[in-house]
Amino acid sequence: MNSVEVNHVFKQYSMLTSQSRELLALLKPVKNQPAFLALQDVSFQVKKGETVGLIGLNGSGKSTLSNVLAGIVPPTSGEVKIKGEVSLLAIGAGLKPTLSGVENIRMKCLMLGYSTKEINRMIPEIIEFAGLQSFIHQPIKRYSSGMKARLGFAIAIQIDPDILIIDEALSVGDTTFHKKCTDKIKEFQALGKTIFFVSHAMSQVQNLCDRIIWLHYGEVRLDGPADEVGLAYSKFVHQFNKLSEEEKKTYQADSKQHQMQAKMARSVAADQKANSLTWLYQGGLAVWIIFSAACMEVSEFSAKIYDFIGHFLKF
Repeated sequence: MNSVEVNHVFKQYSMLTSQSRELLALLKPVKNQPAFLALQDVSFQVKKGETVGLIGLNGSGKSTLSNVLAGIVPPTSGEVKIKGEVSLLAIGAGLKPTLSGVENIRMKCLMLGYSTKEINRMIPEIIEFAGLQSFIHQPIKRYSSGMKARLGFAIAIQIDPDILIIDEALSVGDTTFHKKCTDKIKEFQALGKTIFFVSHAMSQVQNLCDRIIWLHYGEVRLDGPADEVGLAYSKFVHQFNKLSEEEKKTYQADSKQHQMQAKMARSVAADQKANSLTWLYQGGLAVWIIFSAACMEVSEFSAKIYDFIGHFLKF
């Protein structure tokens, strides 16, 4: 049984430089306005209990895909089907810097629907796992990256999600905490949880994952068994690292330029659908404006009638 299905997902970000221009673009769409495709026609299925690694160079869409899977950002087009509760673990994700550690625990658990009684029971276990007893009443803005990751991981595992997404959260922290996290991930695997593991550390990915999806500047370049995809990616990285700094910059710039221009290559059907939605929005906005104006006119007319009747009844 699949716990995650991703079908032809695109995620496009506007490259307009101000909110006012974005609003104008909604009201009056401009053909070929600047846009960036962070994800391009991404499709895959993940069975319940699989641990899937997401790898790729910086800017390849790993974090964007993580946010789409977690429901934090919607896809521009395509479909994502999730069966079960999802928890995204990224460094500092969802933590409010002005609140203390314990206040953040309460806030996140309340947002997920836990009662005060349940949260009070969970707090000591979260603090114990994170090892932040001396700092738990300090504001998060005073925490190091490692401390934020420890707190985030401790909250995520106590929530006990069906699908856990770990986005570079094990890239910080000491070896002792890393071992504790790895052991917990293996416990989750034994319980049949679905896990997405995002990391640049190939040894970690190959050690923990059954399968790897290699994203390359928004597109799925390879999807398969961890050993095979890991080997192919390692060879690519080896070749990439042999390039000069100038050649690396050129390669990355060309790849990002392709993502900028990829919007032009999208299907006519997708563009027509987007245009239809825009015109529907515009039509709805126009109807609302006309209706509001008409209501104002009726209200003014009614007020005049009531004034006339009131004046007449005085006589």
